Amino acid sequence: MEDNKITIIEGPPPVFEPAQDGWALGLGEGPHLGFTAITHLRTYNGSALVERCYRAWHNKSPIHLHFRNDMGLEEHAPIFAVRSVETPEGQVLLLWVNLDREKVQFGLDSSDDEDAEDSGKN
Repeated sequence: MEDNKITIIEGPPPVFEPAQDGWALGLGEGPHLGFTAITHLRTYNGSALVERCYRAWHNKSPIHLHFRNDMGLEEHAPIFAVRSVETPEGQVLLLWVNLDREKVQFGLDSSDDEDAEDSGKN
């Protein structure tokens, strides 16, 4: 059913960041080995997409984010929470999703390494 997914039809793959909000950390709890992450997507119809999620959840149906990964392969992730915000650049859709823990790659920020080295030097 088309209403039970949000599809990224153009642009690069979404960038996922670990969810840092205390309330969001509990979203991925359960018997599965998921990882709760957030992504920010530019959109022209944020309120309609939020409504689509609310309708699915009200009907006790899952809703997924469909996207292509860096290799061009289709992937999907269950959406657990959504919010649309206005920014100076336009509407942004915030999606909290559950990713397969085995597929998540953690990147190291080189500035973190430099900060750690700097703090160890006197």
